[in-house]
Amino acid sequence: MKTLRTASKIFVAGLLTLALTPMAHAQATRTWVSGVGDDANPCSRTAPCKTFAGAISKTANGGEISVLDPGGFGVVTITKSITINGDGTLGGILAAGSTGIIVNATAADEVIIRNISINGANTGISGIRYLAGGQLTVENVTITGFTTRGIDVTLATSGKLFVQDTTITNSVTGIRINTTGGQVLSTLDNVRLENMTNGFEGASGNNITTIRNSVISSNSQNGVLTSGTQAQVNLEDSIVSFNGLNGVNASGIGSTIRLSRSSIFNNSAGVTFVVGATVSSDGRNTIAGNLSSQAPNGAGTVIVQ
Repeated sequence: MKTLRTASKIFVAGLLTLALTPMAHAQATRTWVSGVGDDANPCSRTAPCKTFAGAISKTANGGEISVLDPGGFGVVTITKSITINGDGTLGGILAAGSTGIIVNATAADEVIIRNISINGANTGISGIRYLAGGQLTVENVTITGFTTRGIDVTLATSGKLFVQDTTITNSVTGIRINTTGGQVLSTLDNVRLENMTNGFEGASGNNITTIRNSVISSNSQNGVLTSGTQAQVNLEDSIVSFNGLNGVNASGIGSTIRLSRSSIFNNSAGVTFVVGATVSSDGRNTIAGNLSSQAPNGAGTVIVQ
């Protein structure tokens, strides 16, 4: 009888373990981080985690990590659909000697980075690296102090990038788009790219970028650069000024920059392009105060309906 009772207890304990296991590994739709949190916590509102990396494993696909109070929350690699949101407080990532956020998700995943500060302390590699994923949205983010790029898009397949209300400073290149396969579509709205080597670069592969309502200024070389042969940039309602070499530079044979209602002021050269590249103007731009400038070699068509 004693043996039977012991076996029964072991059986019941096993059932309880199996029943509780899913609960122990359940992921929440919303998790929290705090400057005084602990990654051993469940990342709940009352028991927050310490880092984004600690919270991401406890956050469900499509969920959100929210910042409870000011703090530095560490670098993180994202491999699924998720939102990181620092709304209402100071959510920061100090990425000295490393990359702040790596997005390496699947083609079906959408990642949102919102209301945070990413600081490389002048030794970080990149603020955000977008290596894979269907869509990356960056909203109200400040990125500074990186030795390569603020936002580095290096995709092997198609993807989408949306950057809004964001400032990138004191890096080598603010935003660089590169793809070895598929097509990358990007939109930059109300973005400031300042005090770097190049503000924006459309590099290799099939990439099309619309930049609107933005300021690209005081970069030591180019404001807007298309170095790739398939790169296209639509520059609308923006200011490009005080750049050391060129305001806009189509240096890739076959690349295209289209100008509409934009001001290109006080650059060393306002507009530059190589033979085989195109800079189009719809006739509603102001190009003045530059030490030199080529006249756009293409004309945009304005259709008013």
